[in-house]
Amino acid sequence: MKYIYFLILLAVGQISFSQTVPDTLKVAFTQAPPFIIQQQDRLEGVNIWLWEQVAEDLNLSYEIVPMNFSEMLLALEKGEVDVCINPLTITSERSRSMEFTHSFFASNSTIAVAKKTSLRKFLDFVSAFFNVNFLRGLFLLIFIILMFGILAWLFERNKNPDHFRHGPKGIWDGIWWSAVTLTTVGYGDKAPKSRRGKATALLLMFGGLLFISGLTASIASSLTVNELSNNPDGFHEFKNAQVGTIGNSGAYDFLMENFFKDVNTYDGLVPGLRALKKGEIKAFIYDEPILKYRIHSDPEFKKVELLPIKFDVQFYAFAFSQNNADLERMISLKILEIMETAEWEIVLNEFGLSEI
Repeated sequence: MKYIYFLILLAVGQISFSQTVPDTLKVAFTQAPPFIIQQQDRLEGVNIWLWEQVAEDLNLSYEIVPMNFSEMLLALEKGEVDVCINPLTITSERSRSMEFTHSFFASNSTIAVAKKTSLRKFLDFVSAFFNVNFLRGLFLLIFIILMFGILAWLFERNKNPDHFRHGPKGIWDGIWWSAVTLTTVGYGDKAPKSRRGKATALLLMFGGLLFISGLTASIASSLTVNELSNNPDGFHEFKNAQVGTIGNSGAYDFLMENFFKDVNTYDGLVPGLRALKKGEIKAFIYDEPILKYRIHSDPEFKKVELLPIKFDVQFYAFAFSQNNADLERMISLKILEIMETAEWEIVLNEFGLSEI
């Protein structure tokens, strides 16, 4: 029954299709490895393979038209081209001005950052010690050591002169004992004997446990506050940073919807990654499979890395001008048919792709 239904749809579609499809389709594309890879006069990639299979099975005549990304979308909206075979993300905004086939791949956005040199990492580590929160904790630690050290010396200097001597040396004895006790080292070379001295020691020991744990957390925070690339808390860490993406892309729409404050747009992936290398932007945000393929295959970007962050799930499809709705339905059926074959999985694996 499933196949009978499919054949009926196919037959009905063929009648309408033969009446409305242009003699030669204008098929627009822009480079988007591994989906569309241009090597001199030859095109390859997942989308190229898929389109060629569709065109062959449906006996479509077409011409390939290279365009940049923004130009391609505008031409599609105006009906100047019939088909866009790039991996376009299906969005509500785009669906108002163009038709989409059935999605053939699901992915997500991610973040690329420039790798830091060893010297840069060391300088960042050192500079973290001048963080205001860290310095406040350090000064409070010194104050507590001095205060409890002097109190212990005042309580113990007469009843315990062997451990807490008179004069400046005794004050140093108290400070030494306070520091050893607070840091839980506990050498045992000095210990209070008076009641007030022991009460001071108890207060220092139990209070010190809470203070040291809080100080440790403050130090860890200070040392990582500027290390967005090492331990990022999702894409939110970059909301106030200067970031880049491709204009009019699904990633750009996502950044705008999530209130990113400083977004630079580029005509393509290469200009954006070059800006990242030069330090003009803090991060480049775009589709993970496209970023991953470019960074791993192009030696120019060996100093760029992807963060282990995934967000903004996207569904890729071919797009058609709105006067080609019948053609879109025919091709959607053919795409579904191809996706059910083992050959589709082989093609995805060949280009190192796996769906989420």
